[in-house]
Formats: sequence, C-alpha cells, structure tokens
Amino acid sequence: MTVPVAWLGRTSTEDAQDPTLSLPRQLRNARGALPPGWLIVAHFYDVESGRKGLDERGNSLAHQNFKIPIPRDGSLADLLAEAQRPDRRFAAVICESIERVARRTYFGMKIEYELEQAGVALCAADEPIVTGPRAKRATPTLTRRVKQAISEWYVLQMLELSWDGFVEHISQGWNVGKPPYGYMAEKVPHPVPARRAEGRTKHRLIPDPPRASAVTCIFQLRGLDKLGYDAIADHLNLDLVAYPPPEPTRPDAALGRWSGSAVREILRNPKYTGYQVWNRRATKKGGRNNDSKDWVWSPRRTHEPLVTKELFDTASTMGRKRQGSRTTHGSNTRPATQRSYVLRSYVSCDICNRRMFGKTRHQISYYACQPDPNEHRDLPWFPNHPKSLWIREETLIASISHFFGTAIFSAELSSHYRGPLEVSRPANDIGGESAASERTTPKHGNVDAERLAHPHAPKRVVRPADGPALVDQPLHLDVDLGLIPEEMQRRLYKAFGLEVRYSRPREELTLRVMVPGFLVKGPVPVTHELEP
Repeated sequence: MTVPVAWLGRTSTEDAQDPTLSLPRQLRNARGALPPGWLIVAHFYDVESGRKGLDERGNSLAHQNFKIPIPRDGSLADLLAEAQRPDRRFAAVICESIERVARRTYFGMKIEYELEQAGVALCAADEPIVTGPRAKRATPTLTRRVKQAISEWYVLQMLELSWDGFVEHISQGWNVGKPPYGYMAEKVPHPVPARRAEGRTKHRLIPDPPRASAVTCIFQLRGLDKLGYDAIADHLNLDLVAYPPPEPTRPDAALGRWSGSAVREILRNPKYTGYQVWNRRATKKGGRNNDSKDWVWSPRRTHEPLVTKELFDTASTMGRKRQGSRTTHGSNTRPATQRSYVLRSYVSCDICNRRMFGKTRHQISYYACQPDPNEHRDLPWFPNHPKSLWIREETLIASISHFFGTAIFSAELSSHYRGPLEVSRPANDIGGESAASERTTPKHGNVDAERLAHPHAPKRVVRPADGPALVDQPLHLDVDLGLIPEEMQRRLYKAFGLEVRYSRPREELTLRVMVPGFLVKGPVPVTHELEP
C-alpha cells in the first residue's frame, strides 16, 4: 500500500543559509528516511524565521527571491489548512528535523497537535518512524521534546551571546554601520589575524570637518532657536558649500539639497554626543525605531562629540513641545483659519507638561489646556488636572513685558552686556511716543533690535537717523509687548528661547529665557524674583 506524504521544509534568511542548497538537502534527507511504500506527493516550504508566531508564519515571499529547484504547493499555513480537509492529498507529514517545523517548543507542539487531531502524523527524518496502532511512542516522544527544548535553548543562547558581543563592541568604541553624517570612519586593522589577512577592518568615528560644523548648526537651530525640520533645511540650503547635503548610499537617490527628513535623522542620532549607541533600530519588524530606553550606550565617550548631551536632549524633546505648531508668524494657510496666536508653542501647562493652545471667546484670546479623558485618564497627573483651564493672552503678554523690562534689560544686568544699553527715540517724541516705538541699541551702536530678532544674521553698523536723542541712563524697558507687531514679538521670543509655564493651582507663571551669547560679555545672574 502506498502512503502519500507531504514534505515540510523551512530555512531562515538569518541563518546565513542558501535556500537553493538547504531546501533540496532537506528534501533528500526526508525522502531517504521514508519507509517502503511511502511517497512524497506534495511540497510545502518557507524561507522565514521559525521563531515567528503561528499567525505570522507562511506570509513571507522571500522564496520568490531564489531559484529553488522544488515545486511549491504552499506554505506551512497552507499545509495546516489542507490537513483539515477531507480530500487532503496526504496521510502524513515529514520534515528533516523537528526544529524545521518551529524554533519555539510551544509552536512546534501546537502544529504537531493540530495535525494529530486531523489524523495526520508528523514525522522527522532524524527520528525513528513508528507505524501501527500499538507502536510504542513514549520514548520517541521524550526524544522529540528534548530535541525541541535544546533547539530553543540554542537559539536563545546564541542571541544572548550575540547581544553581549555587540555591547562589548560598542563599549570599546567601535562603530556599527555607516558613519553618521559629520563623521568619517577611521579604519583599524581587524584584531583577529585570520580576518585581518582577509583585509577586514574595524572602524572608529572621527569628525569630518566640512560636515561636522553643519551638525552643530542643526542642533543649535533646533535646540536654541526651536526651528522645525523644514525651516532648518531651508536655512542650510542657503549655503550648500558651507553645509554640504548628505549623500545616500544609493547615488541615484541623492537630492543635492537638504530635506526635513535628513535633518530629522541627524537630530535623532545620539552618536553626535560622543558616545557609541547601538540598538536604535530593530533589525526585524521593518527596521522601526526602538524606544530610547532600549538603546545601548557606551559607558563613556568614545569619539569626539559634535554637540553636548544637554543640547541633544533639548533638541530631542523639542518635537513634543512644537508638535502641531508652526515656526512662522501669522495665520496658517487653512481656509478656516481666522486668526493667529502670538504665543503659540511658548506656553505650557505646569500640571501635565503639555503645550497649551490658543482659543478665542467673545473676541478675547486665551490659551487653554483641556485633557482628553479617553487618552489621558491613565496618566498620573490626570486626577489633579481641571477639566479645562484658561488664561488670557493679554495677561501673559503683560507678565512677559514686565519680565523683560525688569529682569532682562535692567540696570542690574547692564554691566554684563557688551555695552550699556540705552533707549533710542525720535527727539520730537521723547515722552510722547508709545512704547511700541522703543528699541534697544548698544551705546556704541554696533547691534540693534534686528540683531536680537535674528541672532544668526550678519552684524551691521547702525547709524542714528537725523535728530535722535540718546537717553544717557541704563536701560529700563517699561514696554507693552502687546503693542508690537506679532512678527517682531515672535522673533524676540525666539532669540531669547522664551518658555512660559502656567500653574493653575498656584496661580503662578514661570518664565525662562536664555540670553543670546552675542549680547553678553560674561556670566549673567540666572535668578530673578518677581511678584506673582
């Protein structure tokens, strides 16, 4: 009597195996182990990892990339489906070894159980094939379970040893993969003589001078000026000689300019802090980005940093602070937009640390924070957060005006600036013009208010217009910023890196700025007490 048999094969692309050799070998060994009268009538095989879950098995199309000289009737999923049909073509299934069915013991046993429930025996070429209703199965079953356990242990051990090897690799400062933009690979002969004889090397990172400065500029524009990815790309594209664009591994994909995505990739790479970092991306699951808590950092700096760790952390969190907010002033281009909010992206809620959004009611502008119970109810701050909290824009701007007038441009800090700051007004309007016409100029007139609003702009000499009068006293600005056009306000806030935090429980505002480096000549006091 002829017994029809289905052959089940599998090879993994991660095993450094050649499917055109491995699968024919598996078929040959399986065919050679068959008892007399048994005949393979169907061929099911996959090129995929045996550690996948059953719901993921059989979906790979990797076999199409190889010229495998075996007709294919389907995948593992197709075999299990046909086994449930009354008109199936086979009475048994054979594989070369039980680990070819699955690398996880649980899934291997589950597949075996499903086949047995359908009346189909699962055999292996390296195990005795017992037949007959009274055949003894105890010892063969024990042998199979031991083999499955050893197979799973072996895979886990190799993964753990490989992980530890990579950790030690980056701890010693060796780079993995292509050097990031701004660095070059310093090739070092491989320490293993056999590999060194093959011409293999290891790599350390050294700065690439023309591109290293571009990386530092990108982090400054993001962390200090709070620009978006596209805005940074536009800035770099103004001088492609000073800021050479990245070159992809495929020359035909080169844009010849900076893009927002290229800027984003640089800002996400922690290697610029001088540490080697590994496991940022998953080698499987489409190469998605891993959570930062899963990254592996070298215990100390291993190469020259291009940015500080503090600046990297600031730039990394900027996306969450700026999400949904534009860099430019004025209304956005959406047809339904009726107005803009001058402090958008600068105000955050002290309870939940989320950015507050602009809202208008009865022609009055507010900034509001309204958590969504469906999204935020499980967060620790949610029970203590009001359903909705609001604060007027005019209240915020008044506080910011007072802060700048008494804390930033004050007599107390004037000695720390590069020149005594004074107020310049038209002579015929001193005492009568509104505060909006005031501007700050150094005593020697080499930097003006435009320089404050554009810290990266070239310096220019400012010559007084006809008839100006310089008030010969240290600057004390009593200015209402609400009277200044939105564009100039936002440029001023950006130049000083303004941050506003509103605490509803304490009815308190916390204002934080960073005085631009071009304005000061030494350390500046960082604390300033204001009345609530």
